Amino acid sequence: MRKSLPADEPVGTLEVVHRFRGPMPTGVTVSHRGRIFVNFPRWGDRVPATVVELRRGREVPFPDLRWNTPSGDDDPSAFVSVQSVVVDPADRLWALDTGSPMFRPTSPGGPKLVRIDLRTDTVAQVITFPPEVVLPTSYLNDVRFDLRRGEAGLAYLTDSADGAPNAIIVVDLASGTSWRRLNDHPSTKAAPLADFRPVVEGRPFLVRPPDGPPQPVGVGADGIAISADGARLYYCALATRRWYSVATDALADRARSDAEVAATVIDEGDKGGGADGLESDDAGRIYLTNYEHNAVLRRRPDGEYETVVHDARLLWPDTLSVATNRHLYVIANQVHRQPPFNRGRDLRRRPYALFRTRIDAGPVLLRP
Repeated sequence: MRKSLPADEPVGTLEVVHRFRGPMPTGVTVSHRGRIFVNFPRWGDRVPATVVELRRGREVPFPDLRWNTPSGDDDPSAFVSVQSVVVDPADRLWALDTGSPMFRPTSPGGPKLVRIDLRTDTVAQVITFPPEVVLPTSYLNDVRFDLRRGEAGLAYLTDSADGAPNAIIVVDLASGTSWRRLNDHPSTKAAPLADFRPVVEGRPFLVRPPDGPPQPVGVGADGIAISADGARLYYCALATRRWYSVATDALADRARSDAEVAATVIDEGDKGGGADGLESDDAGRIYLTNYEHNAVLRRRPDGEYETVVHDARLLWPDTLSVATNRHLYVIANQVHRQPPFNRGRDLRRRPYALFRTRIDAGPVLLRP
């Protein structure tokens, strides 16, 4: 009798929430009442709407089609190219707009943070950025919130620009004022190829142009998570196996010098592989996607790492979202199969997927 040989086995259980047969998604978030929102950056796919709500299996433009139809890259009254959507501790949806379709240079008015009231499904606040905070080279990636600080709370954003200054951007939600921290600090930068050679689906992950030699991926500060007590902000570059944290007290205090902020940075060590998204839960654990191993890992408060899920279908786990229904949601979108990494060939195979897995905790809700 012929027996099959041993093969890689999954860890944990993944439930398919939605299959995407159109453009490639990057971000997902879930409201406190269970509404699911997803975004599609304009990276080359035809994107009818850059933000949608999943309703009965359909992808519905959110909050409406007009907000998903910009007049240009500098339109402050419409989404240009949204990279992340996040529900905050007060159950409000925020869309982080890069203002950078196809990674083009940004213009004031395009990059913005937009708050949508989920009671009325209408835009309630638009925060744009001055050019000294969001640079022409900037690429806004992800955002986390602490609503206890100041009059209306603070938001923390990553600038993941490829081959340009990276940073953490802090936003005062009451005034809309923003400032850069850890600008081009080593902790926000991609690792050189000599120190980090990621392998995805058995192949070195490099930028491979149609002509010319392969180049290392230079995407900096990308994933971001806030600790359960709000004291530390965790972050990592896309192209590194290390991750870091910084004191939120230092980020929030505009009177502190850059050196004083940098002095609070902690090297959190080797996280076991390249990570795209980070997330946290109210039990004090930090979640890390692992695109090299088709997995999501979790660091416990005691410092030990454990595998939450490992599955061959997790082809580039991107954004993570812990929901109040005590599930962890994760997008798998095949980033590494895009043309820039394959000499101009698009190796992605639809559908892309939104998965979830049950966990024993809820989201971090830092609110008054």
